[in-house]
Amino acid sequence: MTSHITTHVLDAVAGVPAAGVGLTLSRHAGDGLAEVATGRTDADGRNRELGPAVLEPGTYRLVFATGEYFAAAGRPTFYPQVTIDFRVEEGQDHYHVPILLSPFAYSTYRGS
Repeated sequence: MTSHITTHVLDAVAGVPAAGVGLTLSRHAGDGLAEVATGRTDADGRNRELGPAVLEPGTYRLVFATGEYFAAAGRPTFYPQVTIDFRVEEGQDHYHVPILLSPFAYSTYRGS
């Protein structure tokens, strides 16, 4: 079963999926964050099993461990991690949060 949150990371410089990127999904709770799930991207740069099948509405944070990914490849990076905060709304069954990554830039969007 696909989880409520999925992601896909592409390494724009190497032109390949970014395999093995560490992921942490958290929910904003009061003055802090409550960890919901952790994982890694697969060989295709995807994670389809990050978190439960349903999430409560609220603001969530997805952190990509990009520094570890680039270090493992022997490449320097400006961003030790990429952090994306987004809202989960009532009645939405799926959120896809991809990133296009390079050592010195990244972009993201709400995928389908």
